[in-house]
Amino acid sequence: MPRLVRRLTAVLSVPALMLGLVSTSASAHPTKFPTRIELPDGFQPEGIAIDRGTAFFGSRLDGDIYAADLKTSRGEVISEGPGTGSLGMKVDHRGRLFVAGAAGGNGRVVDTRTGEVLASYTFATAPTFVNDVIVGKDAAYFTDSRRPVFYKVPLGRHGTLPAQSAVKTIAYSGEYQHVPDVNNANGIALTPDRRALIIVQSSTGFLFRVDPGTGSTRRIDIGDELMTNGDGLLVIGTTLYVVQNRLNQIAVLKLDPSGTRGHLVDRITSPDFDVPTTAAAFGNRLYLPNARFNVQPPLPTTPYWVTAVKR
Repeated sequence: MPRLVRRLTAVLSVPALMLGLVSTSASAHPTKFPTRIELPDGFQPEGIAIDRGTAFFGSRLDGDIYAADLKTSRGEVISEGPGTGSLGMKVDHRGRLFVAGAAGGNGRVVDTRTGEVLASYTFATAPTFVNDVIVGKDAAYFTDSRRPVFYKVPLGRHGTLPAQSAVKTIAYSGEYQHVPDVNNANGIALTPDRRALIIVQSSTGFLFRVDPGTGSTRRIDIGDELMTNGDGLLVIGTTLYVVQNRLNQIAVLKLDPSGTRGHLVDRITSPDFDVPTTAAAFGNRLYLPNARFNVQPPLPTTPYWVTAVKR
């Protein structure tokens, strides 16, 4: 099948650095930036990561990585995908984009400056759905919504990327209960003290604190609240943002430093939301790609966009 031809907002052959896509500093005034960024028609976005004023998006259609300047909205595809989806993503301080590979059962690391794939890791074969990733000090961790495990990619000295043989598959134990044939572990983040992981189970709405070494889980006490349809997670300080995709809202919770308990303090929504999936922060804003899951079938002409809201 021929690859989808997209209407882009910048010339594809020009590297992102030459377009100025990585020139905006965090000291800029994002309140003057547009609150809506148009993505290429037919792109089918899911994940987002932001580095120095540049937002990166993954296509769940073919895995392409698209970069857009938050100030100008100009963008381009900086890295062609493997033909399977790119979902959750995080960028580290070295300018490396860690990408969850969906039904491809893999993860990869992309240089945000050149688009080069620096490393690729195979985690599992079907059934699998590698959904999200978080990067800690010593490792990157990937969730799988179809299997009761997560994947650990240990980082070497100075963040060196490991060989495939170093990748670990860690099974959940404790209070987490896997539900067959639905979305389970989805978004992932670090606890405020950065000593453990937080995952959301989309089908049940439960949040879990996970030991990153053993996989032992404990349900986070948030009272009677449920994070149903929970997708991307974002922790800033002791605040946890949970994107509830089909509910078109973001639940805002305050956590204790260890991430064992918390409480709901706010809900954020926007009339511009159309099934937002993940969130990344820049300045006093959250930026969310709209996956538009309700548009079926998605077509090459289907419009997609990013919505910015105040956090």
